[in-house]
Amino acid sequence: QVRLVESGGGLVLPGGSLRLSCAASGNMFSISDMGWYRQAPGERDLVARITRTTRTTYADSVKGRFTISRDNAKNTVYLQMNSLKPEDTAIYYCYAWDAAASKDVWGQGTQVTVSS
Repeated sequence: QVRLVESGGGLVLPGGSLRLSCAASGNMFSISDMGWYRQAPGERDLVARITRTTRTTYADSVKGRFTISRDNAKNTVYLQMNSLKPEDTAIYYCYAWDAAASKDVWGQGTQVTVSS
């Protein structure tokens, strides 16, 4: 069973930067895509996704500001967030697609607050 643990959230000023990390443990052989979603009051929306071969997808709202990366040797995915805006405030969730179990695996979430 795969387990995900996020870290790196916090309070930051508009225009600032944060780096989120998501460490995965367990049966990593069945994991393909990994990524980040976020949830403000409302739906949980995709922020960025990265495949095992490091192909990336970004939400339009974060293109040019956020960068997702993945270290398969460390079973860790990162989200570098620059030029943060108040509208980026949300709980950020790490996820992984477990191909063997045909299901998403989610972390517990980390709060990101962008405010002056």
